[in-house]
Amino acid sequence: MTSSTETEYVTTVDGVLQITIATSANGTSMDFAGIAAGSAALRTLGSDVGAVLLTGTGANFCAGGNVRGFAAAEDRAAHIHGLATDLHEFVRALDETVVPVVAGVQGWAAGAGMSLVCLADIALGGPSTKLRPAYPGIGLSPDGGMSWTLPRIVGAGRAREILLTDAVIDAETAVRLGILSRVVADDDVRADALNLARSLSRGPRSTYASIKSLLVQSSSATLSEQLDYERDAITAAANGPAGREGVDAFVEKRKPNYV
Repeated sequence: MTSSTETEYVTTVDGVLQITIATSANGTSMDFAGIAAGSAALRTLGSDVGAVLLTGTGANFCAGGNVRGFAAAEDRAAHIHGLATDLHEFVRALDETVVPVVAGVQGWAAGAGMSLVCLADIALGGPSTKLRPAYPGIGLSPDGGMSWTLPRIVGAGRAREILLTDAVIDAETAVRLGILSRVVADDDVRADALNLARSLSRGPRSTYASIKSLLVQSSSATLSEQLDYERDAITAAANGPAGREGVDAFVEKRKPNYV
């Protein structure tokens, strides 16, 4: 059954919370009305949501901040401080989300748009997709968590090179580096990302939450500590609804029904 809850920037359909982060307005720069709506939706995530999809509705996923808006501000520092504060509230909410986060990255993902790609659990792009930090080009430093996420994806040395040289990263390179998960046809990016999010939303949500939690813990745990975390997590799952359904379905040779 299809259920739908819709606003201008946030739509929930078939268990997928879709958040529009940029539109064709202002050259597909980040739309902070969408960022605010997304933060509110993530903070009140209901049990009907099994995946989150980040998307842009214009030619690009997100071309970064509205630089003309920066230039027009009476107090540029205060203006950018406010934008960064709002963006970082969204980043924190995304980071704390226990369901899978998918990004459909069509066209450019620059500046804060690239930062959001780095936060996704799975990011799909097309052959024409390009990513760029874009901060050195306007004399600014990264925001949106890029200085934290990028080194963890590509390694510290490569992150320094990408950020300092303001590198343009094509889709093939982005997949090789692990920034994009895979490349599909340009015309299929949005549809394939939505289909992936829908598929994930029908999966074992408690399992996904456990996977995400274990991956976070692994960054600071020893192997011995991580083994204990894994043992405790799989033990809890064994008596949980998803674990029982998954095991029973396997034995009964049927498709599990997790939702």
